[in-house]
Amino acid sequence: MNISLKFGLQKISLNFPESARILNTREPEFNIKKDSFFTKFKSLLRGKYGNFDKIAIVVSDKTRLCDYPIYLPWLTEILLNKGAKEENITFYIAYGTHSKQTDSESLASYGNIFKEYSFVHHDCNDFDVFKNIGTTKRGTDILVRKDLLASSLIITFGPISHHYFAGFGGGRKLLFPGLGEKNAIYHNHSLFLDTENKKLNASCQPGELEGNPVAEDLKEIDHSWPPRLSIFGILNSKGKLNQIYFGKTYTDFVKVCETYNTYYKSKTQKQFDLVIASSGGYPKDINFIQAHKSIHHASAFVKNGGKLIILSKCRDGIGNPSFLELFETKENQDILFEKLSQKYEGNGGTALAMKEKTNRIQIFALTRLDEKECQLLGMKKIDLKEIKNIIKNGNGSIAVIPNASMLIK
Repeated sequence: MNISLKFGLQKISLNFPESARILNTREPEFNIKKDSFFTKFKSLLRGKYGNFDKIAIVVSDKTRLCDYPIYLPWLTEILLNKGAKEENITFYIAYGTHSKQTDSESLASYGNIFKEYSFVHHDCNDFDVFKNIGTTKRGTDILVRKDLLASSLIITFGPISHHYFAGFGGGRKLLFPGLGEKNAIYHNHSLFLDTENKKLNASCQPGELEGNPVAEDLKEIDHSWPPRLSIFGILNSKGKLNQIYFGKTYTDFVKVCETYNTYYKSKTQKQFDLVIASSGGYPKDINFIQAHKSIHHASAFVKNGGKLIILSKCRDGIGNPSFLELFETKENQDILFEKLSQKYEGNGGTALAMKEKTNRIQIFALTRLDEKECQLLGMKKIDLKEIKNIIKNGNGSIAVIPNASMLIK
């Protein structure tokens, strides 16, 4: 049987034996209507949410798009009809620790709204913009942008997704770490480390919020923020926004996460000798940091000692210039763990998670990363011909995952 898998903006066709298991997501039905969007959002704009003097709208960056060119004009139309003025509306791009986008990338991400309204490119290193409003019980400083604290209305708008150690992305993560300060973000991420047992915390799993220390820390931070309105998107496997939900509380966020799981959590607990997986194409494989999420998800379906072939173009390279330094020192996993326990660095948990996977299984990559980069990461760079040979000569069970960035075990 022939299956097409996404690779960047391309599609690659591969032949598989009839016995291969295809692990697909369940597509959410499209149910967005403009009149319903207007009615539901207007119903939220009452009481303490009816002050339009200074409006802050928080959106995701280019790695987590949400059909913004279509739906941001709907949102601003509602606000303007309610009496808001264009000059009183500011958009904030929730980069977290990601790199700043170019104007052309931002125009492609948000449409003409980017030219018509003021956009703030959040910088987690700009320490002067933050105010400390407390500390969580796990020691994360709650540093909030002063301009957001001065806003009369805060709206977050972005897609829900699985996150490989925070449980879920989107929702409360738009405010933090999306608009967070670097050291606070790193402290929260360091909760991925189980310092007592010197390994990654087994409770930090995609799709899990309860008992997950990273997620529970984010929940506490979420409760410390000023009241705001949230627009949650659920994308289909092609990255198109198919469903929209509205909310005011953390409970509303959890309900949307539960809905998301019905589409993107696999019903099989089986593991396979060989798994061939695509990250799902651009922008899910825009760089290695993003592609790692699909590697992490797909690896859960691979038996110990088995093989994973990942198709991730990584057109923008690694995604974090300092990330490879965690591998170049040739430190083993225990030494790296101890180093990160003392001072957590950006994407340190990703490096440890990658080392854990490459110690357990073999990972092969069809990618634009060069051979040295792949070798440092513990992967082997291969071409299409080699992939076909592995499939043809493979013994044992085979699974195919067309959209590994979205499917969890």
